[in-house]
Formats: sequence, structure tokens, C-alpha cells
Amino acid sequence: MKKNSFLEGSFIATAAIIFVKILGMLYVIPFYATVGVQGASLYAYAYTIYNIFLDIASAGLPIAISKLINEYNTLGKKEAKVRAYRIGTKIVGILSVISFLIVFFFAKSIAIAILGDLQGGNTIADVTLVIRCVSFAILVIPYLAVSKGYLQGHHYIKPPSVSQVLEQLVRVAVLLGGSYLTIKILNLKVSIGVGISLFGALAGGIVAYLYIRSKINHNKEKLDLKESLPKDDVTNKEIVKKIFGYAIPFIIIDTAVSIYHFIDMVLIIRTLNYLGYSAVNVEMITSSIVTYAPKINMIISSLATGMSVSLIPTIVSSFVKKDWQDVNSKLNKALQIILIISLPMAVGISLLARPVWSLFYNVNNFGFTILTLSIFTAILTNAFVITSSVLQGLNKFKTVYISTISGFAANALLDVPLMLLFHRLNLPAYYGAIIATMLGYLLTIFITLFTLHKKENLNYMSTLKNIGKSLVPLGAMIILVIILKLIIPFNLASKLSCVIYIAIIALLGAITYLFIAYKMHILQDVFGQEFINTIIKKLTLGRVNLSKH
Repeated sequence: MKKNSFLEGSFIATAAIIFVKILGMLYVIPFYATVGVQGASLYAYAYTIYNIFLDIASAGLPIAISKLINEYNTLGKKEAKVRAYRIGTKIVGILSVISFLIVFFFAKSIAIAILGDLQGGNTIADVTLVIRCVSFAILVIPYLAVSKGYLQGHHYIKPPSVSQVLEQLVRVAVLLGGSYLTIKILNLKVSIGVGISLFGALAGGIVAYLYIRSKINHNKEKLDLKESLPKDDVTNKEIVKKIFGYAIPFIIIDTAVSIYHFIDMVLIIRTLNYLGYSAVNVEMITSSIVTYAPKINMIISSLATGMSVSLIPTIVSSFVKKDWQDVNSKLNKALQIILIISLPMAVGISLLARPVWSLFYNVNNFGFTILTLSIFTAILTNAFVITSSVLQGLNKFKTVYISTISGFAANALLDVPLMLLFHRLNLPAYYGAIIATMLGYLLTIFITLFTLHKKENLNYMSTLKNIGKSLVPLGAMIILVIILKLIIPFNLASKLSCVIYIAIIALLGAITYLFIAYKMHILQDVFGQEFINTIIKKLTLGRVNLSKH
């Protein structure tokens, strides 16, 4: 195994996550065709609950372990870091069992809370079944996450990234195979097919965990696990205190996100039902906002997820050394990378929302309109992940609590009023829920950046400058895409036609944006000429070398 630098680690992790997310986007095409709207809604309900309890069981611990390992490594306390890993594994074992038992035995109560009085769609029994099916994965995924955190804390980014790919491949194989066999071949109920498909999370987790364990076992010397080390002057009590101290903010953030998605789902169902939408349309709109539009958004939001894997350990190293200039540089660099890349991607998908939605799902006016607006939440999600990661790396836990709780409380409070307002204005009511999400993210990001500026004197002028400059290539791309949409014909009902249409416009739009951004030295300022040269050489198999020009 080879250690990875911040930029290299970000690239590896992001590339793996993008591959995983693309696969996660593509599998919904055959899956949606197999299970239909009813099955798609069941899947959305189950995964929303699964994510909440998975966050409680493990969300904070992997990054907390990564952070603690990096800290002890920097301080030369090798025995303490190994002990921290073993203690963390025991803690996550207890939490995962408790979370599993709650989800499994209270699945019916959760199902009642989700559906309420909604009639004519999925039943309480259906929702209960799928929630119980996915609950078993909670027993495995936390162990996988902590083991990945140990490797990431040593700046080994590649093995955890490969494990993500393996996990997704196995999960999708079981999901598609199980649902197709159950529904199309055996002609069993849709709820049973969705339940079988949800066992893919368990199967994928087991395969990925076995891979990570083999990597750890074969590299015990590099990871200081091969032989007994002289004991450091760090007590178990201190380690446990630090693990929970580092983990709790992560748990709060990730759980807040998942709980908000649950509340959002419940409020959308209740409000649309109150406004007179049919049960079929209520479930279609809700599952689109909570699960299916976000699956398309993932290709954008994965940028920040991958970057945070590498960002947090390097931020911790800079913080331990009290190098605030480096902290400021890394924060600005991360913000610039995600904004300069994700902004044109979001705009492009928004402009192509109709063929994109039709490609992944079916022709549906609700889906088109939802994706057109909701894709921009991916940009805010990226900024939220990066700013929150920096706060946690700097131990700014109070600000984490205030910013996160404020943002998601604003989301919940604005959901119903904005939905009612949009309905009164004869606009789609569900736009109100999407706007509420955006406003909540904006509030959280503002509180975070303002606090860091006030207390640590961090400034964002370089980010604002490059974002301002990027509006020029972005504007050129928008004009080109609009012109191409007017002159290139396509058949919305044909997936092949949608693929060709999207590919042509996306390629020409991306070339236009990147060419102008390169000529304006925006890409060089953000990524560095050497990194750009390396990427170009790899993509062209060495045929193009910009360093010679």
C-alpha cells in the first residue's frame, strides 16, 4: 500500500465514489422498470430509515477513528492509535446491535409514522417488511466503516476506495438479480421483491469488509499491528472520551441529515395528501424528492464526499501543527474545486432534466420539474460537507452543533409553509420543500464560514475571485446548450435517443466550459498546472503533454 497526498487522495477517493454513484444511478433504470412506482416508493422508505440508524451506529466513528489515528501518528504515539482502533471496533459493535434491534422490532411503528392516513398505495405491512429486510446490513456496515477509517487515518486512500466499488458491485448485483427473480420469474409480490433486493446492502458490506480485513492483515507492519508496542501514556478512558468527542459531531450532522430526510418525507406526504394529490402521485413525488432525484444528484455531491475523506486527515495535521495558513489554503482549495466543477454540472443537468429523467426512469412531468430545481441542492450539499468537515477537523464542535441544528430546523419549519405558499401561487407545491432544503443548507454554510472568519481570521477572497471568473465559461456553456437544445431533435420516449442527445450536448458543453476556464487560467489557479498535466496525460494515454507547450 502507498500513502496518498491530499490532492492525490482526493482524486482517488472522488474517482471511486463517482464510479460508485454512476453505478448507483444506472442500476435504477432496470430496477425501476422491475418494481414500478410502488416498489420504488417502498425502497425509498426503507433506505431512509436504514440511513438514520446506520448514522447512529457508525456515521461518526469511522471519521473519528481516522482523525484520532492521524493525531496519534503525528504525535508519534503508535501504541495508542492501535488501542484506539480496537476500542473503536468494540464500541461500534455495541451500537450496531442496538440499532439493528430497534429497527427490526419497531419496524411496524416506523411504517405507521411514515404513511399516516395515506390510503391507496403501499400498506403498513409492506413498509414493515422492507424495513426489517434492510436492517440486517446495520450489523456489518459499521465494522467496515471503522476499518476503512483506520486506513484513511494513515493516508491510505486506495483500499477503502476499492472496497466501496466492491460493495456497490455486489449490492447492485443482488438488488437487480433478487428483484427480477422474485417479481418477474416467481411472480411474487412487489414488496417481497424489494425486500430481497434490500439484502444487497448486507451482501455488499460483507464482501467489502473481507477485502479491507485482508488488506489490513497483509500490511500489519505498516499499520503497526504486527508486534506489541511499548505502551503510551494514554489511558483507555482518555481514548474513549476522544472517540466520542470526535464522533458525536459527525453523528449529529449525519443523523440530522437523515432525520431531516425522514421528516421531509413525512411532511411532503402529509401536505400533498392535504392538498388533494392522489396517493399514487403523493408516493411518486415523495420518492422522487427523497430518493430518485438525489440519485442523479449523487454524481455531483460525490465530489465533496470523496474530497472530505482526504481533507479531514490533512486538516487535522495542519491543526495539530497550528499552521492556520495551511488550513485556510486547504479550505479555499476544497471550496473552489467543488464549486468550479459542480456548478456547471448542476446547470447542465438542470437544462437537460427532461431527457436525463426519462433516461433513468420513465417519462414523468413530476420527475422533470423536481430534477430541474433539486439538482442545485447538490452544490449546497457539497459546500455543506466541506465546511462541516473542516469544522470537525478543527474541533469546532459548538459551531457544528449550532450551524447544523439551525439549518435543518429551518428546513423543517419552512417545509409546510412554503409548500402551501407555492400551491396558492399555482406553482408545484413540492417546490416549496426543495426551496426549504436549499435555505437550510445556505444557513448552515453561512454560520460555518462566518464563524471561521470571525474566530480564526480565515478569508475566502481567492474562492470568491475564482468563482466570479468561472461565471464567464459558465455563461458561454449555458448559451451553447440552449442553442443545441433548439436544433438537435430527440425522442423523449426512447432511452437510446436520450443517451445520444445528452452525450452530444454534455460533451460540447463540457469542452466549452473547460476550454474557456483553462484559457482564463481558472483551472490552473485551482488545480495547479502540474496536476492538470498529469490528468491530461493519463486520459490521453500519454499522447498529449501540456507541459511541453
